Amino acid sequence: MPTVTTVTTLADYSDERGNKIIHGNTTTNNVKINFRGTGNTLVVSPNASIGKLEVHFDCNNAVLEIGGHSKVPSFRGWIRLGEDAKVRIGANVSMTNTCTISAVEGATITIGNDVMIASDNDIRADDAHPIFDVTTGERINPAQDITIGNHVWIAKRAVVLGGASIGDGSILGFGSLLTGKVPNNCVAAGTPARVIRENVAWERPHLSLTEPYYKPDASTVTKTGYWNLTQH
Repeated sequence: MPTVTTVTTLADYSDERGNKIIHGNTTTNNVKINFRGTGNTLVVSPNASIGKLEVHFDCNNAVLEIGGHSKVPSFRGWIRLGEDAKVRIGANVSMTNTCTISAVEGATITIGNDVMIASDNDIRADDAHPIFDVTTGERINPAQDITIGNHVWIAKRAVVLGGASIGDGSILGFGSLLTGKVPNNCVAAGTPARVIRENVAWERPHLSLTEPYYKPDASTVTKTGYWNLTQH
């Protein structure tokens, strides 16, 4: 079995196997980074707000990038990376609770800026175990890339699987399972998820925590730059 090196402080780090952490700061609470392989890289913005971070670099040559935070809740993630995998997470990506993210076999997961992820969410480019066609021996569930755009809201218990993409400004509804593609400024929901409404926009102010406590129209919020018509 490969030797596992566990790092519990998020700070600049390197080891003899070519694994490294680039942070430019020091974060000590709720951090666990496991390096099993070689040549893995973790890059975390110095101004990232980390509520919880557990990362498993299981193989070799994987890259994880996490952007910074300003005036949004913290990042909370359990992340697994396999051989040659890449997970790129933009700025102001927030979670209500720990989100599970997994990429292996050279797959790439890209999450844009200002993404709001709720709780009990999974973003998985892979199924963790291989499935084969009995007659041909061919693999039928290869890992696939995932792309999540800017200013996307992923609601509680929603799951995003390999091959999926979500356009800027869209919403994935409560308990949904997404395997396909969602354009910009849409609401998608269901299992499997499908677009149920187009030409929508959402904003972060909470209905009960941010005044005014009735928000009947757009005059009650400050608009971001993601109020666009859906493009196909």
